Amino acid sequence: MILDLFKNIKECQHDKISPDVDKAYCPDCGAYVENRWYLARCGCCNIKRVSYVSFNSVKPVQKYCPNCGSSGFYLEELEHVNFIDINFAVVKKITLKEGEGQIRSQFWVDDKENAPQNLLGVL
Repeated sequence: MILDLFKNIKECQHDKISPDVDKAYCPDCGAYVENRWYLARCGCCNIKRVSYVSFNSVKPVQKYCPNCGSSGFYLEELEHVNFIDINFAVVKKITLKEGEGQIRSQFWVDDKENAPQNLLGVL
């Protein structure tokens, strides 16, 4: 556990990537990072719970639900955070591997030999 703590301190935290973008390159380390939003909900009564990110996992701030007293919870992954959920949702910055999550385009260029011919012979 102490080794994980030092490992997390040494790694880039991608602080300069804004939470309002879906994916971006980190200006500090150059990694391709995706922002993922998570919302913790009570396992019993399904209300939203305030949460935080600790050691790369999302946990609720309070151990027990303030509504029903249950300790169980589950995480809901959101595509985009809603302004209503902003007080409860947390963003987790995931480093993507090379080529993962990126859309590649492929195109070709015709060389001059295969250019269309003028049928009239006049330029």
